[in-house]
Amino acid sequence: MAVGCVRIALLLLAGSASWRTDSEHAARKLAYIANGRLRDGAVMEISVQELNAYARSRIPHFAPEGVRQPNLELGSGTAAASALIDFLKLRHAAGIETNWILARLIEGERPVKVTAHIQSANGKATVYVDRVEVSGISVSGAPLDTLIQTFFLPVFPEAK
Repeated sequence: MAVGCVRIALLLLAGSASWRTDSEHAARKLAYIANGRLRDGAVMEISVQELNAYARSRIPHFAPEGVRQPNLELGSGTAAASALIDFLKLRHAAGIETNWILARLIEGERPVKVTAHIQSANGKATVYVDRVEVSGISVSGAPLDTLIQTFFLPVFPEAK
């Protein structure tokens, strides 16, 4: 029995080490790109596994509470990101007070999925949001603008 527990512990530690390594690889690659160290026309490959590990390692820095189980899927020029999000905890993490009525409406985890297409040129990538779903319901127009203004921009004020 003890040998079985040791094997499980070693497997878990090995998986944890792999996760950290993938995150570190992605961080180095992204820093290489951000510092302009790629030649024109060069391609830097970052795997989905590396990007997911990087996201899991970075999310606690800007949202210590409120985001769980992040996942990224990539397609040809597209991406889909999903997570369980508690919008009230996100506001709290950003240091934003929430009135009682709004707090009751937004508290609790909700599955959120964002699909987008990506264009890159001249050392910059632009992400165009195609669809946002909260609890399986598509959000667009004024409600989406409110979500972006209320929850996304306070955490990422440099986003345009």
